[in-house]
Amino acid sequence: MSVDEARLRKRLAQLTLEEKVHLLSGADFWSLRPIPGIGLRKVVLSDGPSGIRGTAWDERSTSLLFPSPTALAATWDPDLAERVGRLNGAQARDKGVHVQLAPTINLHRTPLGGRHFENYSEDPLLTARIGVGFVTGVQSAGVAATVKHFVGNDSETARMSYDARIDDATLDAVYMRPFEDAVKAGAWAVMAAYNRVNGTTMTENHALLTGVLKERWGFDGVLMSDWTAIRSTAASANAGMDLEMPGMPGNAWRDKLVAAVRDGEVAEDLVDDKVLRILRLAARVGALEGFPEPAPVTTPADAPAQLRAFAARACVLLRNEGGALPLNVPRRLALIGPNAVRFSAQGGGSAHVNPEHVVSPVDGLRRALGADTELTVHAGVYPHERLAALPLDMTTDPETGKPGVRLEFIDADGAILDSEHREAARFMFFEGVPEGTAQIVVRARVTPAADGVHTFAVAGVGEYDVRVADTTATVNLALDGGDPVEAMMRPPEHRVEVELAAGRAVPVELRRAYRPGSFLTAFGIGYHEPHLPEDEELAAAVEAARAADAAVVIVGTNDDVESEGFDRTTLALPGRQDELVSAVAAANPRTVVVVNAGAPVLMPWRDEVAAVLWAWLPGQEGGDAIADVLTGAAEPGGRLPTTFPVSEDGILSPVPGEDGSLPYAEGAAIGYLHYAPEQVAYPFGHGLGYTGWEYESLAVSGGTAEVTVRNTGERPGREVVQCYASSDALPLRLAGFAVAEAAAGERVTVRVPLDERLPGGCAVRAGRSIADLRLTA
Repeated sequence: MSVDEARLRKRLAQLTLEEKVHLLSGADFWSLRPIPGIGLRKVVLSDGPSGIRGTAWDERSTSLLFPSPTALAATWDPDLAERVGRLNGAQARDKGVHVQLAPTINLHRTPLGGRHFENYSEDPLLTARIGVGFVTGVQSAGVAATVKHFVGNDSETARMSYDARIDDATLDAVYMRPFEDAVKAGAWAVMAAYNRVNGTTMTENHALLTGVLKERWGFDGVLMSDWTAIRSTAASANAGMDLEMPGMPGNAWRDKLVAAVRDGEVAEDLVDDKVLRILRLAARVGALEGFPEPAPVTTPADAPAQLRAFAARACVLLRNEGGALPLNVPRRLALIGPNAVRFSAQGGGSAHVNPEHVVSPVDGLRRALGADTELTVHAGVYPHERLAALPLDMTTDPETGKPGVRLEFIDADGAILDSEHREAARFMFFEGVPEGTAQIVVRARVTPAADGVHTFAVAGVGEYDVRVADTTATVNLALDGGDPVEAMMRPPEHRVEVELAAGRAVPVELRRAYRPGSFLTAFGIGYHEPHLPEDEELAAAVEAARAADAAVVIVGTNDDVESEGFDRTTLALPGRQDELVSAVAAANPRTVVVVNAGAPVLMPWRDEVAAVLWAWLPGQEGGDAIADVLTGAAEPGGRLPTTFPVSEDGILSPVPGEDGSLPYAEGAAIGYLHYAPEQVAYPFGHGLGYTGWEYESLAVSGGTAEVTVRNTGERPGREVVQCYASSDALPLRLAGFAVAEAAAGERVTVRVPLDERLPGGCAVRAGRSIADLRLTA
C-alpha cells in the first residue's frame, strides 16, 4: 500500500528529537504513543496466531478462537488462508486493533518444538504460501500483519539466548524463505526474535535486519522487537530495530536513546527513518489523520460456521481400514479418552485467546448422532499434570449470588481498592492492577454436585493463602525455569483435598500477595470432582467399549505439553493414553482414534485400530467439526504439513549445548529430507479421504504443472495435488501444490504454480504425498 512520503516527512519535521525517540518505544504493553499535534492516534497491537485477543487477557473480552496455524497449513490452501486472514482482520477492526502479531512463520525443525502448533510446516514453500495468503487477508481488512520471529526461533529451550548456528545457504533457502516471500508480498510489520544467529543476538544483527531485510528485500514497514528482546541501546538501534516493545520503566531506548543520539552513537537520520516507518504504518492502518482510512469491515454473523468448516477441512484421515469412517449411525457409541472430556482447543502461550464458547466432542457428537444413539462417556485415564479451572456452574459470587466469583484488590491496610464480578477461575494481569494493591483476593461459594473427596488447587507463582470450607493452607510457589511464560502456562500448583457433601455450598477463598513491577501476574483455582482411581476408570472405559457398537477414543496433548516457553521432552502421549487405546482396541474392533494435538505424537497402536483421524487443536468449533468428519457430513480435507516419525530415534534436538549454541548441523535436511523411509509413520503430504482418486496426466510448461485427476469414488471429494522436483544436484522437495474438487466420477485439471526458485533441468513428479508420487514429467 503506497503512502504519500512527502506528507509523512512534513509530519516528521514537526517533532523534536525527544518526541521522535519516545515514539520508538511502546507507550504501554500493547500500544504506541499518540502525538495529537501531528494527527497521530494511538496504535494498538494484539496477539496473535490463533485469533485477536485484544489488550486484555480476560474472559470479559472474548474473541474468535481459530484452529491452530498448523491446522491451517494442513489445508494446503493459500486462498483459504487468505479468507482466514481477512476474518482475523475483521475481528481486529471490531476490537480497535491496528496490528496483529501474526503469523508465526518459523519452521518445524524438530517435532519437539513447543510452539510447533503455532507454526505452519516443516517445508519453507508450504509455509511461505500459507503465510503470504494469511498476510494478504489480514491486510485487506486494513490491519497490519506481523511476520515473526525473524529468524531461527524454531524452538523454545533457552529461547532468550540460544545461538542458532546456521550456514548461509541453509539460512537463505530454508529459514528465511517464508520471511522473504511475506515481505515481498507486502507485509507491514516484522518481529525480531529473542535468540542469537551465528553469534549475534537478533535485535543487534545488522547483517540480517538491515543488510537482508531492509536493503536486499526492500522492507519498508516496522521492525519491532519481541517483548523485552531489546537489551541494548546503540547496538540495537544501529542494527536496524525500529520499535521497542513493550513500554516499561526499564526500557533500553527512550531517554537512553536520546542521549545516544546527542553523544553521536546513533545518527539522528537513522532515528528519522524509524519514525517514518512508524508513521507509514499508522497511515496504512488508519491511525494518522489526513490519510485515507481503510474501508469498513466487521466480523460476519456466520463466523462460527466458517470456523467449523475450516476445522473440518484441516482434519487429516491417517488410517481408515475397511471403511470404518464415516461412521454408520451406531445404536450405542462409547466415547472415551481424556481429550473427550477435557478438550484441547488451543495451545499455550501468547497465542491464547478467550473464546465465547468451546464446543466439546461430547456436545458435537450428541448433536450429530441424535437421540437414537446411546452415547457413553469415560475419560479412561488422567494424563493432565494440572487441574482444570474451577467450573463456573458450581460457583456463585458471594456478593451477588450470580454464577462466577468475586475478585478484590486490597491495600496494605485491608481496604478494598476495587471489586469485580468475574466469570473465570484463572486470572492474568500484565497491567491494570490498582495502584497500592497489596493483595488480590478471589472469593466464591462452591456447591458440589456429588459427595466425596473434592480436589482444589492454587496454581501460580507467588505467596498464597487458600481456604476451602474449614481447610486452610499457606504456600509459596516458585518456578523451576526462568521463562516468564511458564508462570502463565505451566505454573506450579498446590492441591488441597476436602471431603464435601453434594448440594451443600462452602466458601472458597484465595489470597495472593501482590508486588508492583512484575512483568505479569498469573494465578488461578483448579478443581477435580470425585473420581475413580485411574485403574478402575480405565477398566470402566474398556467395558463401555466392549458393550458398544463402536468406540471413539479421543487422545492428545494439552497446554501442559504444547506451549510457548518450553519444548517437549518426548513425542509420547502424556500418561497412560497409549495403554488406553490398545485396551479399547482389543475390546472393540471398530475403534476409531481421534488425536487432538498440534504436533506429532508417537502412535504405537496405529495398526491396532480401525481408523485414525488427526484433528489438530481445532479452535472453538472443534467438537462440531470432529463430529462432522466422523459422521461423513464433511470430508477430511487435510494433508500433513509435517512428517510424523515412527519413533524418537534420530529426531533433531531443540536443546542448546552448554555454551548456548544450537548447531543446525543438518543444514537443509529437516522434515522429509531428514528421515529415512523406515523412520516415517505417516509421510509429509499424507491424508486419506472418503473417495478415491486416479492421477491421469501431468504436463509442465513455463513454470506451471497441469495435472488431471479423476474422482473414482461415489461422493464429492477434495484432493490436494502435490508436485515435487528433483535433479542430480537437488534432493526431492516440494515444488508446488493446488486443490482439486470434483463430483463423483468427475475429471478435473488443476494448474499448479511451481516454485520459481527451482533450478533448471529438474524432473517433476505429481501425487498424493511425498511417498505416493504417481506421475512424472
